[in-house]
Amino acid sequence: MQTRLIILYALLSALVIILFLTDLMIGAVNIPLADVLAALTGGDCTQATAKIILDIRLLKALVALLAGIALSVSGMQMQTLFRNPLAGPYVLGVSSGASLGVALVVLAGIGSSISIAGSAWIGAASVLIVIAAIGHRIKDIMVILILGMMFSSGIGAIVQILQYIAKEESLKMFIVWTMGTLGDVTTQQLAIMFPSIVLGLLLAILTVKPLNLLLFGEEYAITMGLNIKRSRALLFLSTTLLAGTVTAFCGPIGFIGLAIPHVARMLLQNSDHRILLPGTALLGASILLFCDIISKILILPINAITALLGIPIVIWVVLCNKNITA
Repeated sequence: MQTRLIILYALLSALVIILFLTDLMIGAVNIPLADVLAALTGGDCTQATAKIILDIRLLKALVALLAGIALSVSGMQMQTLFRNPLAGPYVLGVSSGASLGVALVVLAGIGSSISIAGSAWIGAASVLIVIAAIGHRIKDIMVILILGMMFSSGIGAIVQILQYIAKEESLKMFIVWTMGTLGDVTTQQLAIMFPSIVLGLLLAILTVKPLNLLLFGEEYAITMGLNIKRSRALLFLSTTLLAGTVTAFCGPIGFIGLAIPHVARMLLQNSDHRILLPGTALLGASILLFCDIISKILILPINAITALLGIPIVIWVVLCNKNITA
């Protein structure tokens, strides 16, 4: 079993590297692997090639890598916390809060790249803070899930009203944001995005033991000495940093956080989060890199590609999971 896991981790790591390099090669102008490696290592290549790789494609590939890891890990956390296979990183209203924040600045006609990212992060964090405060007083995790969904619906209604009264130019900018993009993140924004996601992943590592205990239910976890309120707060904070940051800078990228944890469990054949967390992170990174490559080839929004890949997996989960009834 140990040997099998090592082989799987090695294969997933190799897949991430291969897809990362492929993502750098493919674009409006295809660049040979030798030139890509030369640009990355300071070797002999044309100045134009080095500029394309280092100034444009490398940044986008790094964003895809980080976003894939962040969304898949946060999805894994939410599915275990809520004991619901259809829970995802946006289940608590992260996406809706971010959408409201963006709608307020973009539809008001003041949407720059920095203000869009900042307002999205503030909106996502604000909703999670409210949910966390409610969770501190409510014991039943399913009630919190329902409240999160209600929050999402209510905020979605407000966003629709803002869209209805917005000017055409502002509305177009907002619609483009909702499609998700990996290419609009600047170097300055990456300097904020990277440490935020790293901090979220460090918190996710701290939640491994609580998540393993929660697999057996909250009552069992409490008898084993787990502080439920503190663990929930830690999980909510980690999800906010992971999913909230990605949503802020890249827009709402769907289905990665929902589908990838299920693929990781099936591939690793293990529910231990010490094994599942790194496997989910590697798989999430590779899948989003693959989606970015396909979106470049077909010239389609990244959300369209993630949906086409994710929807069959979600349908499979609905059909196969015994806890979901018709």
